[in-house]
Amino acid sequence: MSASVIGTGHGAAAAWAGDAWAGAVYDGGPGCIAEARGFATRFLVDRHGLDPASEAVGAVQLIVSELVTNACKHAHGPCALDLERIPSGVEVTVWDSSTTLPLARAADPGRVGQHGLEIVLALCEGFTVEREPVGKRVTVRVSFA
Repeated sequence: MSASVIGTGHGAAAAWAGDAWAGAVYDGGPGCIAEARGFATRFLVDRHGLDPASEAVGAVQLIVSELVTNACKHAHGPCALDLERIPSGVEVTVWDSSTTLPLARAADPGRVGQHGLEIVLALCEGFTVEREPVGKRVTVRVSFA
């Protein structure tokens, strides 16, 4: 399959490879979180016909927002987003250049902020983190009912 570039915002590049996979790279600057969320929405709605108001699309949008936010905030540089349609749902993978692994904290309703990973874990069916030669890769599997 050949990849083709699709419309992106400032500091981003993206490609579709058929219907099953799409990837985008962001520079970590302002707007990349919204761009990544929009990219995921287009992948699910335009390529796979999901209802934009569905629980599945909302879950993936939130997961993408949280993972890309963490990458931009803690890695201070570029990040990559891969989306792959699998039979049971979708896999969301975010790569960044930080070697620090994400840490899930105990629930604390009094804590302000730092609840992103709690949210991601509550919405997904599978979560893995792999160290890469430069940075790490976080993969989340979201099942569609």
